[in-house]
This record gives sequence, structure tokens and C-alpha cells, in this order.
Amino acid sequence: MGNLLRKAVEQRRQRLIDKLIAFNVYKKADKHLFELSLTELENEYRRFIQTCHPHTNLGLIKWHNKYDRSGI
Repeated sequence: MGNLLRKAVEQRRQRLIDKLIAFNVYKKADKHLFELSLTELENEYRRFIQTCHPHTNLGLIKWHNKYDRSGI
């Protein structure tokens, strides 16, 4: 169980690092992205999206399916 959690955390960290690199973010202050914890990466990604997203004041636009797929 511990290895599964560790693997999930590392995968999440790597996805966030990849997303930040795609936006040309390589460091936070004096630290490289791979030196940051998962929480620090999540906060940095959230901060970056909020400052750069075109709908900053509205938050992210999310579409919800009003129909339950099991009822179709």
C-alpha cells in the first residue's frame, strides 16, 4: 500500500512538473521544480493558472453533464 501511494504521489508530481515546464516555468525562487514537494508544486501550478487563465475572475469553466450516463 505504501509503495502504491508513493508511486501515485511521484506520478502527480511529474505531471505537475511537465505542465509547468510546458508553460516555461523551470524554477520557483532558487529551487528547481524537482526539488519541490507535491504541495508546493500544486500551489505553484494553481497560482500560475490563476494569474494566466483568461477567466481569472470567474475561475475555471467546467462543463457538467446534466444527464446521468447510466440513465441513457
